[in-house]
Amino acid sequence: MDLATLEGRITRLEDIEAIKQLKARYCEICDDMHNPNRINGLFVEDAIWESPDFGKAVGHAEIRALFSKFQTMFSFSQHNITNPIIEVSGDRATGIWYIQGPWTHADGDREIWMTARYDDDYVRIDNEWKYQHLRASVRMVADR
Repeated sequence: MDLATLEGRITRLEDIEAIKQLKARYCEICDDMHNPNRINGLFVEDAIWESPDFGKAVGHAEIRALFSKFQTMFSFSQHNITNPIIEVSGDRATGIWYIQGPWTHADGDREIWMTARYDDDYVRIDNEWKYQHLRASVRMVADR
């Protein structure tokens, strides 16, 4: 194997790991009470966060407002992410993830288990991977 091929393979693995870390930081922020003060650092300025179940937010101001809304909806969440499928092409990438975990609704402390799928688009800016478009689709909700 020549050096250029090896460098390309290492770069791809580093990109995939950086995207996994981006998703892990996203989940940690969500589990930090959907902290609206921390979320925008993971998204490009004109990013989109959307879900048929929770709405659509375009740009930092709307994403921050959406996460403020989540703070009033949920008093607890635990994002357990699995099965990443990440495809990298230069400075762009896509990812598919599955999530399952417990949530507690703020109104009445109703406990649920939820599963969902994330379909993400990422972009590398200034050598850092960020979200361009995050799509979250709830697949199942069950009472505890």
